[in-house]
Amino acid sequence: MLRGYVSALPIELEEAAAVDGASRPRILLSVVLPLLRPGIIATAMFAFISAWNEFFFALVLLKSDTLTLPLVLARFVGAEGKVSLGPLAAASVFATLPSLAIFAIVQRRLTSGLLAGAVKG
Repeated sequence: MLRGYVSALPIELEEAAAVDGASRPRILLSVVLPLLRPGIIATAMFAFISAWNEFFFALVLLKSDTLTLPLVLARFVGAEGKVSLGPLAAASVFATLPSLAIFAIVQRRLTSGLLAGAVKG
């Protein structure tokens, strides 16, 4: 997922920093890493959401006394498919709070237009 983002970085920015006398580590830390930050954050968020929603893996491997939140939510479906909608809705909102908090913290860095105008075409 991150490979496409890295390959989209213009090599001219690195070359311009090298012409200005920056060393290889300085180019990496001062030029490349700030431009890669949105891609790294988006990839990290995708990995976090994928791990958070991993239901089947937890269902197969975990014992009954240790459960993840998606497994607890699945237990709100009772016998014969009867669902307690109020508690299920409240627990679902509670389950989304960590993701919402993380997105609220890093939402400024998720902008993809940071490279716009960096290099004249």
